[in-house]
Amino acid sequence: MAWIRTLRAADADPELAGLLAAHADRRTGEVDGILAVHTLGTEGLRAHLALYASAMRGTPGLPKVDRELVALVVSRLNGCHY
Repeated sequence: MAWIRTLRAADADPELAGLLAAHADRRTGEVDGILAVHTLGTEGLRAHLALYASAMRGTPGLPKVDRELVALVVSRLNGCHY
């Protein structure tokens, strides 16, 4: 995996810190690596979140539970831990 510099929420500007807080794991307070790689560019993070929202809500004919299941299977096939 490539190394990409990231910012901690404590070092982020208020806008980025708010986005990270809104998408942090409720148990650990940390964001997934796929979101952390966007911490050097707030617009990139916003675009990633919009793409995810579109993919997960943009198919009204497919129930949410099925979309989540597809995401789980694809992540598992790709060796992704989350």
